[in-house]
This record gives sequence, C-alpha cells and structure tokens, in this order.
Amino acid sequence: MPQATYQDAELILKLYDLRREEKLRAARAWFTANFFAQSVGEAMEKYPPGSEPNAYFRMVLSYWDMAASFVAKGVLHEELFFENNSEMLFVWERARSFIEDFRRVRKNPLPYRNLERTAFRFIQWMNHNAPGAYESLQAMVHPKR
Repeated sequence: MPQATYQDAELILKLYDLRREEKLRAARAWFTANFFAQSVGEAMEKYPPGSEPNAYFRMVLSYWDMAASFVAKGVLHEELFFENNSEMLFVWERARSFIEDFRRVRKNPLPYRNLERTAFRFIQWMNHNAPGAYESLQAMVHPKR
C-alpha cells in the first residue's frame, strides 16, 4: 500500500471538521443512541418522514457514504481512514439490515454502496490487524435489549 500523503491528512481533517458541524454532531449522537430499525417499514414507523429523527438518520448515512466514497474511489488512503474513522463501521453495522431492505424495497442496489464496500474492506483490515476487535464492535453495536 502506498504511503499516506499530506493531501490524505488534509482530507481526514476536513472530514473531522464536517463532523463537528452542530447539526451533524446532533445527528450522530442521536443515531448512536437511538437508531435501531431493521427494515424500511420499521424506520418509517419509528422515524416518520419529515421528523427530526428521519432527517438525522439520513444525514448520518449520507455523510458516511460520502466519506467512504473517497476511500472506495482511491481518493483517500484506506489505512489512514480506517485508523481514524471507526464510527463509520459502527454506522454500517447498525444500519446494515435497514440498508439491505431499503435497496430491496427501492429495487436499487446502489444506495450506500460506497459505505458497504468500504465497511467490508475495513472489516478485513480490522480482522488482520486486531483479531477479535470486530466481534467486540458488533457486541457494542447490537446490545442485548
């Protein structure tokens, strides 16, 4: 893998700046504590269109899909991204079932594809570099309720 560049570091810092924006910060906090939908129907029932929770989960998913697109398209150094953005993997794991159902309902396999592809690469990287860490993350993402 090529060495990370100053441009990679600058892009990571820009992603961090975006995460500090007040509305996105609130959306991320809400998502971590409250998003537990497994399907589109469940999400629409719990977080109806037009509601703040609906805007929050869409904002979080679109932010991380955009950030993941930089990695998926080779614009951003993969390992540098993984070392600094474990929240992305948390979001993928929490929303994975919802996203799969969303694609099925919409008859469109493309939404959140960058998030999915980057998450799978992240899981491989994590399993190689920190055996057992992925399983620990899954336990945190899917608490027994």
